[in-house]
Amino acid sequence: MLAKQTGVDSVSIIENEKPIDIAKRALKENKNDILIIDTAGRLQIDEALMEELRRLKSILNPDEILLTVDAMAGQESLNVARTFNEAVGITGLVMTRADGDARGGAVLSMKVETGAPVLWVGTGEKLDALQQFHADRVASQILGMGDVVSLVEKAQEHISEKDAENMMTKMFSGNFDLNDMMNQIKQIKKMGSIGGLLKLIPGMSQMAGALKDKATDSAINRQLAILQSMTPKERSNPEIIFAARKQRIATGSGTTVKEVEQLLKNYDKMRSQMKQLSSFGSPSQLMEMMKKQE
Repeated sequence: MLAKQTGVDSVSIIENEKPIDIAKRALKENKNDILIIDTAGRLQIDEALMEELRRLKSILNPDEILLTVDAMAGQESLNVARTFNEAVGITGLVMTRADGDARGGAVLSMKVETGAPVLWVGTGEKLDALQQFHADRVASQILGMGDVVSLVEKAQEHISEKDAENMMTKMFSGNFDLNDMMNQIKQIKKMGSIGGLLKLIPGMSQMAGALKDKATDSAINRQLAILQSMTPKERSNPEIIFAARKQRIATGSGTTVKEVEQLLKNYDKMRSQMKQLSSFGSPSQLMEMMKKQE
């Protein structure tokens, strides 16, 4: 399934085939420059499976041996790294679930213990959520300082400069409606989990855990469901959404009338704040003012 999604070759599945035999067949059938063998997860105390890793290493003679570790595992991951390094020799580390509540401080211990560099960081469940490791950025997150560079890179990947400019112009002109709000939420969802994004914002990383009940992906999905249950006319003219329409929208989105009303209040508050900012001029004029203050 992963091979199809990424457009690469993979060995065919033969039922009940042993891992050692799969590895031998992969070597024989491979016609590419790079061959990736993904072994099943295992506990370091399972000697039989650890011995299987040793056999695989002798057969494959790999250039790299990467250990995937869970950022949420804490210092226990240090014991895992130590055992695997002693068994097969680790050349690199991959830290997953870096978008969770844990800051990933244990990765420092693993680097010192094994001497292997951290190469990749997983910040979500989708294939595009695998990123190169940048020590300075992760250090900032561990210290609670956020990572603005990564946040900007995420935004640039999923939101074009033209779309961002159009959105800002709409917001400052007062023409920002619920259709725009819905598109904005969709763009934010493309950037990854809300908890992961909060950790990248300076001053918000320590609050990410406290806010998780209020700012979860589930809450964002519920807001999106409410917006998608409205008609295009309602999203363009929110002032026509009275009691009967609110009830229909709540039923269609699987939410409550109170949640629909809260979304409308948030929208009105956002528009009000944008109008206040627009009194200072256009987005470009505001940016110039901010630069002069520096």
